[in-house]
Amino acid sequence: MKIVLDTNCLLRAAPHKSDYFCILKALQKGRYVLCSSNEILLEYEELLTRFYSKNFANYVLNFLFYSVNTLLITPFFKWNLITSDLDDNKFVDCALNAGADYIVTNDNHFNILKSLHFPPIKVVNIETFKQILISE
Repeated sequence: MKIVLDTNCLLRAAPHKSDYFCILKALQKGRYVLCSSNEILLEYEELLTRFYSKNFANYVLNFLFYSVNTLLITPFFKWNLITSDLDDNKFVDCALNAGADYIVTNDNHFNILKSLHFPPIKVVNIETFKQILISE
């Protein structure tokens, strides 16, 4: 299974004591492939550094970047499907170019994707994704 993880979910999953840390442990165990792009990694870095320490941000980024279960994508086509927050389109473009099964986000801007028939994109929140991992 391939996913794209929105930054808001990474921020919730990254701390070791988080209820969602199991999502990063599942990545480590090869339970899914994390699809990312340079744009996404830069946003991860910016917000991890803002909300946590620089050392913690570097630790998480190194884990993600060097994981054999991370697939770096260079999106060659920009769909611009989200108009309410254009910055969110980098996650959509990555998901479509990677053939991802899910975008995992708690951001309501992605709800517009649920109403589109083409291109098909499954959007789930972090709790739903955690339950998907538990049920497999």
